[in-house]
Amino acid sequence: MTVPENPPAGFPLPTGAEARTAAVHDSLVDAWRERVVRNPEGAALRYFDGVLSAREVDSASDALAAAFEARGTGRGDRVGVYLQNVPQYALVLLALWKLGATALGLNPMYRRQELRRIVDDAGAVGLVCADADAEETLGTVAGSTVRWLISTSALDYQSRDDARVFPTTERPAPAPDGDLVALIGEFAGRRPSPVRTGRDDLAFLTYTSGTTGPPKGAMNTHGNVLSVVETCAAWTGVSDGDVVLAVAPLFHVTGAVVNAAISLLTDTVLVLTGRFHPEVALEAFAEHGVTFTIGSITTFNAIHELPQAGPEHFAAVKTLYSGGAPIPPATVVRFQERFGVYIHNGYGMTETTSAVIAVPPGTRAPVHPASGTLSIGKPLPGLTARVVDLHGNPVPDGEQGELELSGPQIVPGYWGKPEATERTMPGGLLRTGDVAVIDEEGWVYLVDRLKDQINVSGYKVWPREVEDALYEHPSVLEAAVVGRPDDYRGETVVAYVSLKTGLNATQEELIAFSRDRLAAYKCPRRVHFVADLPKTQSGKIRRAELRETGAAGPSTPAKD
Repeated sequence: MTVPENPPAGFPLPTGAEARTAAVHDSLVDAWRERVVRNPEGAALRYFDGVLSAREVDSASDALAAAFEARGTGRGDRVGVYLQNVPQYALVLLALWKLGATALGLNPMYRRQELRRIVDDAGAVGLVCADADAEETLGTVAGSTVRWLISTSALDYQSRDDARVFPTTERPAPAPDGDLVALIGEFAGRRPSPVRTGRDDLAFLTYTSGTTGPPKGAMNTHGNVLSVVETCAAWTGVSDGDVVLAVAPLFHVTGAVVNAAISLLTDTVLVLTGRFHPEVALEAFAEHGVTFTIGSITTFNAIHELPQAGPEHFAAVKTLYSGGAPIPPATVVRFQERFGVYIHNGYGMTETTSAVIAVPPGTRAPVHPASGTLSIGKPLPGLTARVVDLHGNPVPDGEQGELELSGPQIVPGYWGKPEATERTMPGGLLRTGDVAVIDEEGWVYLVDRLKDQINVSGYKVWPREVEDALYEHPSVLEAAVVGRPDDYRGETVVAYVSLKTGLNATQEELIAFSRDRLAAYKCPRRVHFVADLPKTQSGKIRRAELRETGAAGPSTPAKD
């Protein structure tokens, strides 16, 4: 089924969503400035016990932009942002946009060659990093296109010094080109030269995870980001006075757009707590009265595991969303039973500038009767979604095929890679690589990734179906299923499972549990128990790594 750009009556939208499909700003800077004018003294950023008003953020980002400009940075330049979720991240974003420059999101976990590869590919001219990483980073970028390196401390803009987040309060020496907060003071009251930025200018350069080859830089334009912010804010109901908690890392497109940009460009408060820590995030929900967030399902699993967590922590929440990976139905049920809050599914990619398909607030996602998968929602306004066969032809309602997307949210291409762009986005149509079904009511169901399909004696097995069955077991915290070579069957199904604290299960028990729910050929023939499954920084489980490394743990659990 093809879901049209302007959905008909069969595609109910949340209140107000219809009116927000048209773009109302020419750039992210225009949207930010409108927010400042409307409520300059309203809180824009909260970081533990620290708070910055919209006026203070505007002034600080002006000064920072002037400091960057003094180092020769201007329109079209790429600058790496190599930080955790701290207030300085938002200040750097705004400063770069005011210059007409592009923010290059860099995973703070990357080291040496991982980091250098992306810096070289992007041709970054500058880089902002944590002060603790300055010395190593300076060596990593030596001889590259990077002309300046500025550092900053996560201790700034707060005074609580939570030992769980800040293991030390000692501050290393700043990078050679200065400390960010000191530069803001030095350039206070100054503004950069005026630049007129448009919807086609690049706001973010966000790199894919590289699971199918070298990472590629998706060129997220101001128009792409505005399209997602405008439709997501209307769809999810984020509005003036809301409080958004950034649990997704800001270097990832979900954190950058649906946590940070959606908050900065509306009169809401963005709450930051550094690198994700379940206990700290839980406390932030209650302390700051968080009304909205989107994070990976592994984030919500970690919070669910905390014995002290209760409904009182989520008392102010209006909507919770999960993106990055589909949610097992059993996980949603458990979370709501304990906390009284329903986790809505959402779907997006780096190439779609984050969320473009989502479950409407207040609506329970249906379960696909054939595969048992929970719907990822309905396309947001402006997006056209359809399911196609191997030749790009649309398939009938309810049939499987590859999910194909088009609309203003889709990036114009990959940085410096025209061949990869044409292969993935022929004619501007994004071939997602996801196997999906769209039913007659417009609900979209992700069956799995094309490359993850397992072939058992000629029968096709989708890992998600097996994983969802395992998630129904009360002891299972997380599960990942992959295919392993088998001389007799071609491939055999292997599961990797982590267990909830204090609970136990055996390989035989989980295999029998699966057999009660699945056809025999779909059931895992071996279960490996691991303390933790390998994940990307955004919380997505790395099936590819499990396929490559083989067994990562014993088949009999060692947990107490």
